Amino acid sequence: MPRKPRFYAPDITCHIVQRGNNRSACFFAEDDFKIYINALTGALIQYNVKLHAFVLMTNHVHLLMTPSTTEGISQVMQSVGRTYVSTINRLYQRTGTLWEGRHKACLIDSEAYFIACLRYIELNPVRANMIKHPSEYPWSSYQFHGAGKQIACLTPHPLYQ
Repeated sequence: MPRKPRFYAPDITCHIVQRGNNRSACFFAEDDFKIYINALTGALIQYNVKLHAFVLMTNHVHLLMTPSTTEGISQVMQSVGRTYVSTINRLYQRTGTLWEGRHKACLIDSEAYFIACLRYIELNPVRANMIKHPSEYPWSSYQFHGAGKQIACLTPHPLYQ
């Protein structure tokens, strides 16, 4: 029996988390992060979903996104999953799933929660003791918010405009 599709409210921001299967690595080399970013960027454009914050950890991903349609986030995650997993499986001569089930999602219902969630996402590598300051981690939206570097797939949230 197929799973029921998920529907998100248009223009309501969501915090998305997707973990590696058995909490195992889903990024094995620097190029893997780039492959994921490219797949994500294409899907965001195709399905008209805004990305406000992200962090790509070695074994999971956090995304802060706002869809323009009820299906947008699901379509982005499916598209990224198909593209990224098939590429990684081919590159590393592996088979099977890379992710631990479906992504988890939490609606962002206030500006205060949005700011707290953005901070949580961008400080994830610091909390994991991978780095001392978020500016040291290249696979995070902190590079845009804190260091002022351009990241094509990011859309500033209205709070920042």
